Amino acid sequence: MADAGGEPDHLTGERATAHFDVDAMKVAWAGSQHAVEVADRMARLVASDPVFRKDTRTMLSRKELFKDTLKKAAHAWKRIVELRLTEEEANLLRLYVDQPGYVDLHWGMFVPAIKGQGTEEQQKKWLPMAYKFQIIGCYAQTELGHGSNVQGLETTATFDPSTDEFVMHSPTLTSSKWWPGGLGKASTHAVVYARLITEGKDYGIHGFIVQLRSLDDHSPLPGVTLGDIGGKFGSGAYNSMDNGVLRFDHVRIPRDQMLMRLSQVTREGKYVHSDVPKQLLYGTMVYVRQTIVADASKALSRAVCIAVRYSAIRKQFGSQAGGPETQVINYKTQQSRLFPLLASAYAYRFVGQWLKWLYTDVTQKLEAKDYSTLPEAHACTAGLKSVTTSATADAIEECRKLCGGHGYLNSSGLPELFAVYVPACTYEGDNVVLLLQVARFLMKTVSQVATGNQPVGTVAYMGNIQHLMQCKSAVNTAEDWLNPAAVKEVFEARALRMAVNCAQNISKAPSQEEGFSELSPDLLEAAVAHVQLIIVTKFIEKMQEDIPGPGVKEQLQKLCSIYALHLLHKHLGDFLSTGCVTARQGALANEQLGKLYAQVRPNAVALVDAFDYTDHYLGSVLGRYDGDVYPALYEEAWKDPLNETVVPDGYQEHLRPLLKQQLKLSRL
Repeated sequence: MADAGGEPDHLTGERATAHFDVDAMKVAWAGSQHAVEVADRMARLVASDPVFRKDTRTMLSRKELFKDTLKKAAHAWKRIVELRLTEEEANLLRLYVDQPGYVDLHWGMFVPAIKGQGTEEQQKKWLPMAYKFQIIGCYAQTELGHGSNVQGLETTATFDPSTDEFVMHSPTLTSSKWWPGGLGKASTHAVVYARLITEGKDYGIHGFIVQLRSLDDHSPLPGVTLGDIGGKFGSGAYNSMDNGVLRFDHVRIPRDQMLMRLSQVTREGKYVHSDVPKQLLYGTMVYVRQTIVADASKALSRAVCIAVRYSAIRKQFGSQAGGPETQVINYKTQQSRLFPLLASAYAYRFVGQWLKWLYTDVTQKLEAKDYSTLPEAHACTAGLKSVTTSATADAIEECRKLCGGHGYLNSSGLPELFAVYVPACTYEGDNVVLLLQVARFLMKTVSQVATGNQPVGTVAYMGNIQHLMQCKSAVNTAEDWLNPAAVKEVFEARALRMAVNCAQNISKAPSQEEGFSELSPDLLEAAVAHVQLIIVTKFIEKMQEDIPGPGVKEQLQKLCSIYALHLLHKHLGDFLSTGCVTARQGALANEQLGKLYAQVRPNAVALVDAFDYTDHYLGSVLGRYDGDVYPALYEEAWKDPLNETVVPDGYQEHLRPLLKQQLKLSRL
């Protein structure tokens, strides 16, 4: 999607070779025609507003960048109110503004925490203020000394029955809250997670709504020490976010500011569990992880869009008798690195759409007090968060390298995209820790299958253990690998056999915990195999739907095959060592991959056009819709503050004396 004006120029020929209806592919990508139209409207609204300009963002100082973020957030809210945007439209507008800030944590963590853990009375009190931005909230869980190990948090909330208050305190340096976005400078309130202590007993981690700053002058309240934790990786990027540090010195809050949906402390100081089951928290967790997987597809598709378009424009070598050089995208080495990433963007998009359905399903089951599928939903979402974010971070960096030297320029958009995305590998659960949680679930499922229990959901394939432990792939030709059933079977067999192997080896250890610890590297690989199976399965299931539009389904089937076969090629050792495929079948998969790359090549630019991103949102001179890359690169260079003067600052003091040899030479 061009931001404005004229016909596309340098990529017109590329778009003419597409074998499918691009508008129909946009619908398949977005999920519906309505979604396409709303996204288009919001993207253009942002792109046409000068306040949301971001082309000089990486050149701003930290203070300038943060002030710019505050301005954009306030202007976005003004437009949301003026235009009476729906929640869907408002979320998209914030997405296309494309600048991390306090509003992300306000809407993404603070509000959901109150919704999920607050009583009806608490929700009625706090949510209206949050919805109107009369207060700004963040989510203060992580501490200087503890992140993934939530149960190890040290901040205390001790109940004082004499005043009917909790006393919030940071007893050690490592108990300082550290990292919460929006905490550093913007938030007035936080949901703070602390150890609840009453009647001398520690009841573990609970959430509390705590006011941090004055609503009159924004100064910290007595006993509250807070600030920003400092600059982070990259230029621009996540430095627009005020990740903060927070310490309490015996700060008192009313008892009713403990989030009390799941448990309460009475006026007398008695700790009481409510009738509401703790499993209800799973709904919020599934929702948050679903958004993270959706964000992975957005970030990956942006990087792939830039790399595909630039690869079609860039020409190097291959000139015959003075003729034109070869487009970089025509080199097989470029295709074999780039097209699996294109396929992954679509794969993550479709598994993200499925996760939306899973969230709805989990919510309905929670309301019906059916908790049977919750462990599977937890493991599934934990694994998908881990695998998609790790792969996306790696893929953005690969796209930068696919763009050669120019990809290293800030104006390519790729360095900032990588820097702003890579924290996703750590927040909301460290990716290795999450995979170990998946592995524990898999080991439990294997033991249950052995006793005759039938697994459900994404582990249902384990119920077919007799067949999958001994089956041999029937693939005889490269074309046989285009059969979804053949692909799915080998991925199921690989995942199951790796899990069973781990379970058998753990059983030989002196204790289960010792075995789990010793075999944790193998368990990580088994967890990854299981998650990759989920993504492949959901892509295959998407292909079984009725997908309208000439040529759309055929192109998606090719991408589905590329995604699966590239994984098979990349992890061939797993498939060979577990006996799922032979070396010859592995070679046939690679042969088929080469054929698929050649078939996708004429459609590559149109496939990234289907993401429907404006030039503003892409933020890349290399990924421009019109392909007019080189004039844009030249023009961007002159915007750098270093070029504000012809003769650099420091010439008189440092360069001129050197050039005129007026430096005093030391005597050796």
